[in-house]
Amino acid sequence: MTNATSSNVVKMEKKPDFGFGTQIRKSPYFDATVRWGATAFSVYNHMYIPRDFGDPEQNFWNLVNDAILCDVAAERQVEITGPDAAKFVQLLTPRDLSEMAVGQCKYILITNADGGILNDPILLRLAENHFWISLADSDILLWAQGVAIHSGLDVTICEPDVSPLQLQGPKSGEIMKTLFGDGIMDLRYYWLRELELDGIPLIVSRTGWSSELGYELYLQDGSRGDELWEKIMAAGQAYGLQPGHTSSIRRIEGGMLSYHADADIGTNPYELGMDRLVNPDMEADFIGKAALQRIRENGVSRQQVGLVIDAAPLKGPNTSFWSITHHGEVVGKVTSAVYSPRLEQNIALAMVAVEHARLGTELEVQTLSGPAKARVVEKPFFDPKKKIAVSA
Repeated sequence: MTNATSSNVVKMEKKPDFGFGTQIRKSPYFDATVRWGATAFSVYNHMYIPRDFGDPEQNFWNLVNDAILCDVAAERQVEITGPDAAKFVQLLTPRDLSEMAVGQCKYILITNADGGILNDPILLRLAENHFWISLADSDILLWAQGVAIHSGLDVTICEPDVSPLQLQGPKSGEIMKTLFGDGIMDLRYYWLRELELDGIPLIVSRTGWSSELGYELYLQDGSRGDELWEKIMAAGQAYGLQPGHTSSIRRIEGGMLSYHADADIGTNPYELGMDRLVNPDMEADFIGKAALQRIRENGVSRQQVGLVIDAAPLKGPNTSFWSITHHGEVVGKVTSAVYSPRLEQNIALAMVAVEHARLGTELEVQTLSGPAKARVVEKPFFDPKKKIAVSA
């Protein structure tokens, strides 16, 4: 998810009327988030998404110490069904899906013919010939429908009435037990289950955009969004659950990508070090296969790295790309930067020329406050093995 900027955030003043216009859709949880204190919204997949429930540092501590509930209905679903659904989904991604089981989720990349990244969604397999692509911020519904026209494959592609919430944080499991009983603790990381909550139809997965223990609840009836939100908040009261928004601090600590910031159509998987999500040698065809084979053979000229920036604590995430220089020469850009109160450092994801990507390399970043020294470090910055997210 992209960071909110001054040009795409609307703040609530005296009355709760957010003014993007009717072309920007509101989620089934919109009214509930306003009641629970949302004060600013950004736009994501042509929808409102809450970006402010007060102090973003407090939101971070709520997430890592207790739990937060986030309206992420803007993570729209592309539904693919039909006899050729599995073959079609494989056509969209360079990740080998041949062993993906029903009930499993996978993080995938969707690439174009040049190997450029169009989206980095979560793929859910609900049945043998039934998939959801849970989107980052780009119009993959249109891409998939366009690809299907000349594919010769028998598929149906649509956007279903599905709106996810994220329940994230170390106490999210206890809250889920309160809602669904002890059986929910058997749900493994990156797997899903079909459930009901007082008749509200849901798909629940052990996923989330936080690098913490967490769940996503995919509501399948938008008319019951307000009801679902209130039931979860009531169940979480005893565990310190707070309304919240996806945390830029935590996602940068975890090295998680924000599409349009850390990756875009001009970025390929090898530049991001995501070789594990690409199998150019598999028998199945996919869009970008020849290009990614060439890139693998020829290598890349730039690479994503982690940076620690030696400067006063940043007041918030960067809202523009900051130039990176080495002896006065521009060698890259900072794509996402924030101050981590836990690490007590300014941390950043950046794209730099490969000759400057070695660990320990000293660089200079042109921040809004002026030039600052920076050093290339390991990423993710915290819990690199994702032990927290995987834990039961």
